Parts: sequence; structure tokens; C-alpha cells
Amino acid sequence: MPIRVWDYLDEYRDNRDAILEAVDRVFRSGQLILGPQVRAFETEFATYCGVSHGIGVDNGTNALMLGLKALGVAPGSEVITVPNTAVPTVSAIVAAGGVPRFVDIDPDSYVMDVSLLADALTEKTACILPVHLFGQCVPMSALSPIAASRGIPVLEDCSQSHGATHDGRTCGSMSDLAAFSLYPTKVLGAYGDGGIVVTNRDDLDAGMRRLRFYGMDSGDRGTGQAQAYGAVEHGYNSRLDEVQAAILLVKLAHLDTDIARRQAIARRYEQALGATSLVLPRTLPGNTHVYYLYVCRHPERDRILSEMARRDVLLNVSYPTPIHLMPAYQEYGYREGDFPESERAAREIFSLPMYPSLTEAQQDAVCRALGEVLAEDVWI
Repeated sequence: MPIRVWDYLDEYRDNRDAILEAVDRVFRSGQLILGPQVRAFETEFATYCGVSHGIGVDNGTNALMLGLKALGVAPGSEVITVPNTAVPTVSAIVAAGGVPRFVDIDPDSYVMDVSLLADALTEKTACILPVHLFGQCVPMSALSPIAASRGIPVLEDCSQSHGATHDGRTCGSMSDLAAFSLYPTKVLGAYGDGGIVVTNRDDLDAGMRRLRFYGMDSGDRGTGQAQAYGAVEHGYNSRLDEVQAAILLVKLAHLDTDIARRQAIARRYEQALGATSLVLPRTLPGNTHVYYLYVCRHPERDRILSEMARRDVLLNVSYPTPIHLMPAYQEYGYREGDFPESERAAREIFSLPMYPSLTEAQQDAVCRALGEVLAEDVWI
């Protein structure tokens, strides 16, 4: 069988009884939308992040989009992010009516180069959207003072870094709002789509709850229904469902163990591949890395992927095209060469298999195959 970059089947086998029991409990409860499982998950995940409020939504893209709207992003206002990210980061900005503006990345970590941020801000900047990428945080201790000095709100994109920390603070706790995807591949993933927004601010908690429930007040205070059927502002249908929340509660209990396993796999890769010509992941000072992806770099990336596939090891590229060069976003006026570090990374980076149930035998097979392709010795 091929070794894939991600797989959930062994995880499901190990947790099947608990997951099916949780799902059956929902089906027997008589409440399928905005019920006790969603409320419990919101509370427990917010506590995990070290914040006061969690608002479950239907996916990570809408977590970002609604978060931007809650922070006041309006048509024509600018949102600062990076071009080396998943499309949903930028599609959410556009869906909220904003104009994406980019700064380049740090070549060692692939997250925002915060030293470039101040020069990118304008009078139109309505929000800064740092992306905690591949499993580690943007240096928020450097970013936050820049935002605060201009009075610009910050929305963390935590979709790839559940449980990662910077200077002892968990991602999601270092800004006005933070958005998480709960897509199945994530460090904490549902068995379908899902997302959550977290915050310490009572006003943003209330605003997010309205936005996800048609703009109605109190649409989820124990009944799943608005107190009065009337929208106080324009809103959306963007709700995390009870079934996924129940599954996520089961998986949240294992999150720290899963992160520790990812870190152990990463250490083993580093031991095996540290002397090769691959550039391995680097953790920024003050960060803990949770290794959503194990991202390597090599100038012969495409040849490596092709040769590894011939050996039944399927690798991945995140991301082969920077956002500013995609056809969908040409209207914003960027050209090749505008963000050289993002463009260079897009040509060279790729991900090795990384998920908690990856076995040592599978990891050894990946490393041996890489040694053959690179024509270099690896330790296993």
C-alpha cells in the first residue's frame, strides 16, 4: 500500500467505539443543531486555547470571513496577510468585502516576515491576518505592538497550528479574534467540515454568534432558536453541527497526546535526514512547533516527488503557487517577483507524511526512499 502524506483510518480504528458512541448520543438526543455538544466543544476548546469564548461554525473559511466582518472589515478596506498560504485565507478576505494586501515570508519558517509589516500598512488597513503556518506561530510578540500602535485589529489564522505556542501563549489567544479550521486533515480535525472562532472579547463573541445565525440575537443559548425571529443585522447560516462537535470532543481529549506524537515523528525525521541535502523545518525562537505538516525544501523538489511516487511514497506541496500569482487574484495588481521568498519557497518546498498514527516502519520506509532518491545516506 502507498504511504500517504495523511491518513485517518488507523486513528478511526483506535477511537471507533468512542466516536460511534458520541454520534449515537447525538442522534438519540433529539437535537441536531446548536445543542449541548456544540456548547461543550466551544467551552472546552476555548479553555484549551486560554480564552473566554468559542463560537463553532461550519468551516474554517467562514470562521475567517465572519471574523473579518465582526472586526469591521468593509468593502474596499485592506487586510494584510501573506501570499504563502492556503486559498481560503484570501478567499475569506474577498468574501468579507476586503482587499488582500501581502507581505513576504521569512525564508526559514515560511510565516510572515514581521519586519516588513509596518511598511505595508496604509490608511485603508482594517485588519492584520497573520497565518500560523505548518504548525508554528507568527512572532506575535513583534507583530502585536505594530498593530496596537496603529489601532488595527488582528485576526489570527490558526487553521494549521492548533496547540502551537509563542512565548508561552497558545495560538488563538494573542489577538482580537482567532479562526481555526477543523477540516479532517488538521491537527484537530472533524470527520467532515467544521471551524471555530475564539476570543476574549464579550462584544465579539456576541457579534460572531449573530453573524453565524442569520444576524439574530441569542440563537444558541440553550434552545437552538432565536429568542425573537428577527435579524438585527445581516447574517449567515454558518453553524457547527452537533455530530461533528461530538466527534471533536472525543478527539480534543487526545489533542496533546497527538501533538506529542507529531513532535516525536518530527524528531525522528530530523535524526534520519539531518545530514542530507534537504532543508528541514526550523522552529523560530519562542515557538513550540506542532507539525501539522513536516515541510522540507530542496531545489530538485519536482524530481524528488516524482521519484518518491514511483516508490509508493506520496508527498505533497503546500503551496505550489503563491496567492498573488493565481489567476483569481490578478486584479490586485501583483506580479512575479513582488514576493521573492514566497515564490522561491513555492518552487522548492514539499511535505513528508505526518500524522499521529504514522508508524516507525512507515517512517523508515519514507527515509530509505528519500536516501535512494537523493543518493545520500540516511540514519534509520
